Amino acid sequence: MAEERDILELDDVSVKYPGCARSALAGVSLGVRPGEVIAILGPNGAGKSSLLRVAAGLLDTTAGTVRAFGRDMRSLERPAAARLIALVSQTEIPALGFCVREVVAMGRAPHQDRWMRERKSDADAVERALQRCDLVGMENRPVERLSGGEQRRVAIARALAQEPRALLFDEPTAFLDIRHRLELGALIADLTARDRIASLVAMHDLDEAARLATRVLLLREGRVVALGSPRIVMTTSNLSEAFRADVDVGIHEATCVPYFVPSIRAHAE
Repeated sequence: MAEERDILELDDVSVKYPGCARSALAGVSLGVRPGEVIAILGPNGAGKSSLLRVAAGLLDTTAGTVRAFGRDMRSLERPAAARLIALVSQTEIPALGFCVREVVAMGRAPHQDRWMRERKSDADAVERALQRCDLVGMENRPVERLSGGEQRRVAIARALAQEPRALLFDEPTAFLDIRHRLELGALIADLTARDRIASLVAMHDLDEAARLATRVLLLREGRVVALGSPRIVMTTSNLSEAFRADVDVGIHEATCVPYFVPSIRAHAE
């Protein structure tokens, strides 16, 4: 069977914001394959959100190229890019006055004309997204009245309604309790595997990254510290270099998945 081509490619990408002395990203290269979840780890200011915005075509590079299915993202009109890539941002604000189905249907905009007239293909895509995110029966509920976990599922359903080939998540489980974190992680893994999409997930939780990710991209000050499987990347040495803190790494006996115990011992700069 022929190897599937990368859905997303970042080739020596650099980004520098006006007025900032340091680059937000510096020489980052990454290819994301179908069915793969890549966790993006690093301290605050490492460039995680900038990388997602570049990959979504929402932020121009200072240098380097971003490609989707081999096409330079700069050559794509916004609706065309949105049909390939969907971003679930860190600060999803509930759409006041809209019900669940109406918000999910907003994801169909890249496939519709300027009047946003719903066709059968749009209705079918919305229904599939509601089913995949376990929102059937909640379609008419006001979004602002949902719990945090439910609102995250609505945001993911809206992204799924775009029918993208890549899903980008910026800290999707932030501020959620343990159960909802596990459920959302399982949903992302299932969507990625079953639909053969590519997923890039920026996160802070090391244990969650080790459970979820096929590969891990570890950043520090916009540069790649390491890229590879969780076991190869998430070592004491690499994590200490990236976070400037000590992290003890163990292996869970039942699952063989790494787990992490951070230390407050001083770490030399």
